[in-house]
This record gives sequence, C-alpha cells and structure tokens, in this order.
Amino acid sequence: MPRTELHSTTQQGNGYLDGQLLLAMPAMVDPRFARAVIYMCAHSADGAMGIVVNQRAPNITFPKLLEQLDIHLNAPEGGITLPINKMAVHFGGPVETGRGFVLHTADYYVAESTLPIDEAVCLTATIDILRAIATGAGPNRSLLALGYAGWAPGQLENEIHANGWLTCPADVDLIFGDNLDAKYERAMAKLGVHPSFLVNDAGHA
Repeated sequence: MPRTELHSTTQQGNGYLDGQLLLAMPAMVDPRFARAVIYMCAHSADGAMGIVVNQRAPNITFPKLLEQLDIHLNAPEGGITLPINKMAVHFGGPVETGRGFVLHTADYYVAESTLPIDEAVCLTATIDILRAIATGAGPNRSLLALGYAGWAPGQLENEIHANGWLTCPADVDLIFGDNLDAKYERAMAKLGVHPSFLVNDAGHA
C-alpha cells in the first residue's frame, strides 16, 4: 500500500470537486460504475481521482487482508475498539486495484502520509494506518478501498457535460455508513431527486 502522490486542490470555488460526491446517472453504461457513489479526493486541471464508497471488493475481508499483510489484531487497553470482523473492503475503482486507500475522519493524521481533503475527511495510503486500526489507534471512522477511479485532464468535465454524472455535497455519515446498498438513493435524495425520474445520455469513465 505505497504512499499516494496525489494532491488535493480544495478549489471548489473554481469548479473543482474535491470533497464532493459524484453520482453515476442511472443510464451509466460502464458496469463498474453502475449506481456508483464516488467521493472525490483530488480534482484539478491535471485530472481527477476519487474513491467509490458503495461497492464491496469481491473475495476479500478486512481480517483476511490484515493477515496477508502480517498485521496482527492487538488493541491496547483503552484503545479504540472497532468491529474489525465487520469492516468491509471496498472496490474503490478500476485503477491500481492492488493499492489500498483509506478514507477516514480527520482525528487521525500523519505528516507526510495523510492528505486532508476537507475539514472532516482525509486520505491515507500507507500501511501504517492499517496497523493503527488493528491496534485500536486508528481513526474513529474509516473506509478501506482497493483501487480508485481516475480521470485524465478534462475527461471528468466532459463526462459531466454529457450527463454522465451528478454531483452533490458529501457528509460523513453517507461516506462511512455501513449500508452500502442505500448510499446511492441517500445521495440522490440530497439532491431532491429519485433515480427513476432521470433520463439521460450515459457517460463513460
């Protein structure tokens, strides 16, 4: 899980989407992004990167991943007790699916490793955060994803203009909630729409 080199621009006022949710339109033809809810981690003139937050990765559990990385569960007395056995491993997107990315609340921060995205959410892509989670010293809320969704310069903007995606504000409960199947409808509800009411020309990613 090597350190990410991505940088957040946090320039939403300039049309960038850092810290926003990207929602696939119902007619999205790419099955990897059907009903996808993507938390945008970085967006600039150089391209965009986000993590899908409502799809589970197949055939892997969080305890199994820790075992493969030789990380042992050993929460110290007084440490944060997390339901490790219930933590999901998510499909973060089709790019670099062998890399792990952890979206998490801002109570965990490591200089040179953690990328703040907004006041509430950060991204860390080093193995140290998994060790911290396993020992009870990790963030209060987190989401582990394998891979990410990425766009070349101008690509995401073109797909949005072609009605491939909607955007809406993010919130911590929606990002880190356990009910993955409900996230798409919850995000759409933030916009006051129901997916069945939308007709569009699908975009591609």
